[in-house]
Amino acid sequence: MKPTDESAASTNPEPAAPAPAAPESAPSADLAAQLATAKKEAADNYDRFMRTAADLENLRKRTLREKEELRLFSASRVLEDLLPVMDNLALGLTAAKQPNADLKTLTGGVDMVLTQFKSALGNHGLKEIHPAGQPFDPHQHEALSHAPSPEVKAEHVLNVIRTGYSLNGRLLRPASVIVSSGPTTVAKETVI
Repeated sequence: MKPTDESAASTNPEPAAPAPAAPESAPSADLAAQLATAKKEAADNYDRFMRTAADLENLRKRTLREKEELRLFSASRVLEDLLPVMDNLALGLTAAKQPNADLKTLTGGVDMVLTQFKSALGNHGLKEIHPAGQPFDPHQHEALSHAPSPEVKAEHVLNVIRTGYSLNGRLLRPASVIVSSGPTTVAKETVI
């Protein structure tokens, strides 16, 4: 006896082709959606990276430009305060060239200009170091020599040869001084 087509089909069942394809297409569709999401996220991250890199480069350029401007124009406030001093010096020089110039008046004018000059520099943090009579400080003073003095204690500043200056606490130039070695002592002669 030959089996009929129906009985053969029932004894050897073959899976239908469309049924397995449905479960395989669902995971591939899910993977495709995940891949699309990952690509979009990568593109967004790359875009943020490029924007951040551009912002960083712009910041670097702006910082360099501002630093250069600061270097070029940092002295402008000081110079603006010194312009009146220059004007007064020019006026004093003009007055000194007059035939009837009075030396006492000229000296007084120059002294006022010097006071104005020191005040202008002092407003920007410059401070004089004039240590006459103070203890010698090697961090602020430059000893040119020692000299005996009955009035000034030993290792104190006897004379200031050149005034020193500091700017906002930082030493620009030490004061050049002569340091006292104290009163002179007469060496006793010893007889042997």
